[in-house]
Amino acid sequence: MARKVERLNYLKSRPKISGKIKLDFADFEVQEDLGFSPSGCGDHIFVSVTKKGLTTTDVAKKISEVSGHKFSSIGYSGMKDKNGECTQWFSFPLTDDVEKILSSIESANLSVVKSQLNERKLKIGSHQRNFFKITIRNCVGGQDNFEDRLLAIREHGVPNYFGTQRFGHEMQNVAAFYESIISEENSVLTTINANRNKVNYKTRGIQISAARAFLFNQVLSTRLSMKNWTTYLPGDVLNLDGTESYFLLGSDDEREKTQRRLDMFDINISGPLAGIINSKNKYVTRSKAADIELGSFSKFEELLNGLQRVNVMASRRPLRFRAENLQWSWIDRNTLVIKFSLRKGCYATSLLREVCLFD
Repeated sequence: MARKVERLNYLKSRPKISGKIKLDFADFEVQEDLGFSPSGCGDHIFVSVTKKGLTTTDVAKKISEVSGHKFSSIGYSGMKDKNGECTQWFSFPLTDDVEKILSSIESANLSVVKSQLNERKLKIGSHQRNFFKITIRNCVGGQDNFEDRLLAIREHGVPNYFGTQRFGHEMQNVAAFYESIISEENSVLTTINANRNKVNYKTRGIQISAARAFLFNQVLSTRLSMKNWTTYLPGDVLNLDGTESYFLLGSDDEREKTQRRLDMFDINISGPLAGIINSKNKYVTRSKAADIELGSFSKFEELLNGLQRVNVMASRRPLRFRAENLQWSWIDRNTLVIKFSLRKGCYATSLLREVCLFD
């Protein structure tokens, strides 16, 4: 049904070098940066914790159980890797026994870093970026080859693929979208109604998100194969780097200037997050750019039709990202440490797949 993320096209080519990650929790360090400081007053407690071997959901459930608050009242901004040493923020409503709650959630794999009051609950997507320190061990293929690929990432950016965690084990989230929403024999609406009570709202959202991510990855992979993922094509929708702002060229006379801005990472070409395109949507691809997107979608018409039938609105996403402050060093001839930061919505796994293969 679907190509796995590993089979998508690469920035240069599929790596011939390899290594191992996550042999220890400390080999994959992540620190969440909210981009703001809790206010110090209000009805919610913001708590920064460091977790190992626990999912973000595991921690939220633990806070819910210890505090006695509903799970839905526990806030967090982003999902962090289970198999790593990850520091991130959570929130819960203020109660009189805050210190007892904080001490009770601590364990061998979970420690409280700091806490502070804030007026509002922490919401999904509130953070600004994540800082990474990743150790690749048992590197095979030569230091020069690793560094050549890292230099290419620094120069050209990274294909902004959705990472494997978005799709679930063996693409099960996309498969579930087919099974629960799309019916090949019966009407789609009938299937939706029959399954509406079987799949909860959150699970349905995960499946829909995975389907959109899958289609986006196909478009990006196609443009990589055509070697125009950073080259302006007539009809491209452009993104102002680091923002949610999108625009179209007013005239093809601006193409040369636009390409210079692309080369400087001032702007990016964007790809589609599939859904319904309504009449108020100003940023829709045309001409050659639209032909590529429609050509990629044509192979997965059932996914596209399913997304439209559940009333998901179309949006856009940049085709590339740039790792901020990308640095690397060798502990020894076979152990590489990479440090960088990524804006929210960008996947470290998408960067790492460009570096080497992991066995």
